[in-house]
Amino acid sequence: MINELKQHNEMFSQWRKAIHQHPELGFEEQQTADFVANKLRQWGLDEVHTGIATTGVVGVLRGQSPNSRAIGLRADMDALALDEANDFSHASHIAGKMHACGHDGHTAILLASAWYLAQNRNFNGTVYFIFQPAEEGLGGAQAMIDDGLFERFKCDRIYALHNMPGIAQSHIWLKPGPLMASADRFDIAIEAKGGHAAMPQHLIDPSLVMSNIILSAQTIVSRNTSPLDTCVISFTDIHSGEGTYNVVPDSAQLKGCLRTFNPQVRQQALERLQQVVEQTAKLYGAKASLTIQPGSYPATVNEQHSYEFAANIAEQLLGKERVNTHCDPLSGSEDFSFMLNKVAGCYLLLGNGLSGEKGGVCVHNPHYDFNDDIIPVGAALFCSLVTAELK
Repeated sequence: MINELKQHNEMFSQWRKAIHQHPELGFEEQQTADFVANKLRQWGLDEVHTGIATTGVVGVLRGQSPNSRAIGLRADMDALALDEANDFSHASHIAGKMHACGHDGHTAILLASAWYLAQNRNFNGTVYFIFQPAEEGLGGAQAMIDDGLFERFKCDRIYALHNMPGIAQSHIWLKPGPLMASADRFDIAIEAKGGHAAMPQHLIDPSLVMSNIILSAQTIVSRNTSPLDTCVISFTDIHSGEGTYNVVPDSAQLKGCLRTFNPQVRQQALERLQQVVEQTAKLYGAKASLTIQPGSYPATVNEQHSYEFAANIAEQLLGKERVNTHCDPLSGSEDFSFMLNKVAGCYLLLGNGLSGEKGGVCVHNPHYDFNDDIIPVGAALFCSLVTAELK
């Protein structure tokens, strides 16, 4: 199967590069969705549904004989708000937008899977090809679910993958349980009392409050969380003042994120962070509030049987030496987690290339590019999962 797909990889690569040249941000992927839907119709899929959660697409392909089982395969389509620094011929044509995470490649892999399976319907039951908008921080997976995804397209299992620079090309990493962390973005607003910097006795300094919140918040990790659990609290944007040297401002603002792998740890950390924010401010005579931004992602958790099934298929396809089933979880986040909360399934990492080699530039980097050589491997994995699940 891989060899047959490799013979057509120039075609798959052309699709990928066309998508890369025309990146679209979350819920704006109209051109990409049209491209996908037109291809699916061209190949004679039984149904093609568009406009799900604004720009989502679902292709329906039925096998040789009826069967109640159905498998979902998912790819994300959105780009990042980033200026591309590459100068190759397929670089982004749109300033400030770039496929810097490889969603163009994920879309090409799922298209290649649909192309192959439409010609070789050697399975029984139904495959749903789910092309999702807005993975990058906007929760497109949840939006599709809210728009009736799994009521309209009931899946027994669901699979997805992500390319990963730093993993050898075409190697696969996966594990049971949490593979990627939850992500909660928060804002902290501090209200204090400003004045002349030479007269601190008349002030409530928001910078002092802010500094102590930052320091105290780290005790949530060191003193409220078990050493056997993972919890990361990062402050990423800190602001107070207007550029003066002798004026203490009235307020301060902080932004940050919390990442964990365990729902109980996540909830406890959020509760403690709120206590730290409010009580630290009160200690200094100020007020402070914590706001958790919408679009927080739960941890991406692979269901045990789905993991075992996917690991076995990957090993049959590539050999055990190319499949790592004991990888460490990643502290990045992924909104496929919402789908895994609804349907049993598995998320896999597909090696894009080692650092210093083709495909080795990290995602979310203006020099990143998807490695087209892994498209046949990803497509063969998806197709193998389908044919094995839907015998």
